[in-house]
Amino acid sequence: MSESKAVAKYGLDNIKVYNSTFADSHYGIFDVMPEDKRKTHMKVICAGEEELVVGMHVIGRGADEMMQGFGVAIKMGATKADLDSCIAIHPTASEELVTMGTWGTSPQVSGAKVSPLNGASAPEPTIRLSKI
Repeated sequence: MSESKAVAKYGLDNIKVYNSTFADSHYGIFDVMPEDKRKTHMKVICAGEEELVVGMHVIGRGADEMMQGFGVAIKMGATKADLDSCIAIHPTASEELVTMGTWGTSPQVSGAKVSPLNGASAPEPTIRLSKI
């Protein structure tokens, strides 16, 4: 889900977005100025008090391989805390997806409560009601 669709569905106050842009470590060995190295862009979109991951975007080298695995995690109801609890595989670009933001500051709630099998819908986040 895109950030704008998440805001439309859950409300701006219920969305938290993590972004990262970096030069992939694949280019680390080349004698090229850092600003000339191809960049990877990543975004994780979370919704609700438990920071349920409702969207993830990757543009860069190896994005197709990364998204396959993370797509399964999202379908199973992964939260930001679930991503934070993973061991980052170094050196890979995908390690950025499990180390974004300040580690350990997300609510420690696991989203792995709903099976993605048999066409089950992805879980919905718990939404705070706006104070009027």
